[in-house]
Amino acid sequence: MEPEGPARNDETEAAAAKLKGVRGRRGSAARKYFELVYGPMPRWKALLMELCVLLFSGLPGALGLFLRSKLYRPFFGACGRGVVVGRHVTLRHPSKIFLGDGVVLDDNCVVDAKGAGNRGVTLGDGVYVGRNTIVYCKGGDIDVGKNASLSADCIVFSSNRLVLGAGTMVGSFSYLLSGGEYDWRSPVPFAEQAGMETEGPLEIGENCWIGAHVTVLDAASVGAGTTVGAGAVVAAPLPSGCLALGVPARPVRTRPDAAETTPCPSSTSAT
Repeated sequence: MEPEGPARNDETEAAAAKLKGVRGRRGSAARKYFELVYGPMPRWKALLMELCVLLFSGLPGALGLFLRSKLYRPFFGACGRGVVVGRHVTLRHPSKIFLGDGVVLDDNCVVDAKGAGNRGVTLGDGVYVGRNTIVYCKGGDIDVGKNASLSADCIVFSSNRLVLGAGTMVGSFSYLLSGGEYDWRSPVPFAEQAGMETEGPLEIGENCWIGAHVTVLDAASVGAGTTVGAGAVVAAPLPSGCLALGVPARPVRTRPDAAETTPCPSSTSAT
């Protein structure tokens, strides 16, 4: 699943996707709330979802899981079979959230497809979103491939386009970023900037292992089959089939099965 979207460097669109952009507009508090949380969803449907969330979001046990799996389905852009929605899951612009079969949204996670004109968030078959993890857009798109896993307390953000390949594992407390930068060269105060500058999309290939507490910055792609060690900061593209460590992350080893087809620069130190 690789939905295409428009470029994400438009300041007007970026500002519209931010909470402060909605807050500064004219209109009633209710109108601003529904615009922020539900986006293009018809008001009657949004009110129905409000009721479902009020009654069933925190319902514990098997009954809660069963009722949410059935009652939340109509509010998503698409919802496959066997989807599991944990307790107190936050969904914003749910009509732009597309879920494959067997997707698991664990307790207290956030999936936010906010934006004007973006496609939103696509989670492929078997994707796991861990407890307290936040997957959110501000005018961008996020596409997570089949059987990928985001562990607890991760943040995945896009104001451009972020692709996480099939079968990729992301450790707890990791931060994946596509866009969302401020222009340090500009005389405009940071608080007054849209904060949506971007160097380009972020793509993490299939079958990668991203360790705990890893940060992958805007436009710093990671090749398929690469492992990034815990605590690393990926600030530039990494080739496929490597072990990368450090701040900034550098390749230090090559997987034996990738050595002939995917050269990986060596490093004099593993730290």
